[in-house]
Amino acid sequence: MTVRLVALVAGLVLYGFGCALIVLAGLGVDPWTVLAQGIAVQTGWGIGWVTNLVGLLVLVLWIPLRQRPGVGTIANIALVGTTLQISLGFLPSPTNPVGQAAFLVGGVAVIGLASGIYIGARLGPGPRDGLMTGLNARFGWPLWACRAGVESTVLLIGLVLGGSVGIGTLVFAVTIGPAVHASIALVDRIRSSTRIRLVPARRALSAPRSAANRSLGASSHAARSWRSPSTDTCP
Repeated sequence: MTVRLVALVAGLVLYGFGCALIVLAGLGVDPWTVLAQGIAVQTGWGIGWVTNLVGLLVLVLWIPLRQRPGVGTIANIALVGTTLQISLGFLPSPTNPVGQAAFLVGGVAVIGLASGIYIGARLGPGPRDGLMTGLNARFGWPLWACRAGVESTVLLIGLVLGGSVGIGTLVFAVTIGPAVHASIALVDRIRSSTRIRLVPARRALSAPRSAANRSLGASSHAARSWRSPSTDTCP
């Protein structure tokens, strides 16, 4: 359990750092970060703190969907946005297109790696992924439709509020799926060649979602859906 907690924390901290790289690239961000940016523009609050707040508000929506948060869900809300905010305080902003592209690609790579690590810990989904898998479980809507509907809505709201949409938004959507799955394969290879007792990430992705473990399996189903054009980034 201790190793899984360490993996969870490490994965979520890396996730927040990757999010900061993409924000600083200035080429556009994922739908949920567009929403956080828009709220930050309107309120003057830091985007990382807004990310935490949005995660908490989304968690409230789990109640009518009968979703149960795990340790990873709470850690997600506390760590990703906080790391994002702290990272923005010390990372430099790129000053040319090459630097922007490097930050964007680096951010996707870091988030992909982070996803493989925290999915392998299997201690509960992020609030946004849990919302979409909850809609799927509660109403029987296809997961891709739940994700597309929710993320299209938050993207539009964020854009109206002043969030950043651009080529980076599209690049992230297209590349994050392969990055996550490459990371899962890497984590599984490391796990199999050492004595680190993480849940095999591939098994986490294929675990059946019974009523008892539905919320714990949500992150793995979210990772599958990352292959679609609408993709969650900062959980």
